[in-house]
Amino acid sequence: MPTPIAGLHHVTTIASDPQRNLDFYTRVLGLRLVKKTINFDDPGTYHLYFGDDHGSPGTILTFFPWPNAVRGTLGAGETAATAFSVPTASLGYWRERLQRFAVPLTETHHFAEDVLRFQDPDGMVLEIVGDAQAKEPVAPRGSDVPAEHSIRGFYGVTLLVHLEAPTAGVLDTMGLEKTAEEGERKRYSTRSGALGSHVDLLVDPKAARGRLGAGTVHHIAFRAADDAAQAAWRERLSAHPLEVTPVLDRTYFHSIYFREPGGVLFEMATDPPGFAWDESLETMGESLKLPPWLETRRAALETSLPRLTVHPAGDAVVKTEAAGV
Repeated sequence: MPTPIAGLHHVTTIASDPQRNLDFYTRVLGLRLVKKTINFDDPGTYHLYFGDDHGSPGTILTFFPWPNAVRGTLGAGETAATAFSVPTASLGYWRERLQRFAVPLTETHHFAEDVLRFQDPDGMVLEIVGDAQAKEPVAPRGSDVPAEHSIRGFYGVTLLVHLEAPTAGVLDTMGLEKTAEEGERKRYSTRSGALGSHVDLLVDPKAARGRLGAGTVHHIAFRAADDAAQAAWRERLSAHPLEVTPVLDRTYFHSIYFREPGGVLFEMATDPPGFAWDESLETMGESLKLPPWLETRRAALETSLPRLTVHPAGDAVVKTEAAGV
């Protein structure tokens, strides 16, 4: 068996206005801008990475912000919600903070866990879960969120699918086990207890298919311990059988991609080399970083990309334009 998957590595989403996206995730949710780079497949677009102070795997939410992108439609074959972990005792803090920033929210429960559910400015569905097993904080520098209340990283994701069995078969191949069931919600988890160890399947045979666009998740990425583990997983997944891409160099990790039968695009990304590969921990996220093969285009890219400003933490209201969920 390949080295077990610990959990999620990152989640990548489509946004519209890059400055609004930056403001929401740094000033409202208190995450750190870990990396400011470009979409390797569309170099005229930013690729923004947010996470904990170290940019740890399991904390990274990334965005392709295409200005004026059309709003997507959530549906089957997509990630229906991305959930963050905080200590159970911190839910009151987050309820008050979201209300202070005029972010509409609803409160719900999954498997007896208390959950705050809301949307980002583009309508992406987010959840903050009161996690009795929340990890110790690696609080982002510069955030005004107290360390004890800071977002730890991912709790998990919810995938909307027509049928449970085909997607469950892939999750089983990847080493996730069914750990809970509550009506149409089925939970699959890794054994690690690491950040992002839960994948919930929300089964709705009548759900319409989604449409990719602003506010929808492009793909979810699972952790591979290193290149050797990824190679072993690629061989195992290809025998499932799944159509798995060759290994792609994403500078901060190496990636393979495949689409599970329910329609969700999966990635497997290596933990190394990490986000401090090309800048220090102290300065991560401050300057535009380009892969070596695009350095000759730096001047043109810096001119074409919109200017971004990391505003200091504080109570300034960030306009969300998101409806409650």
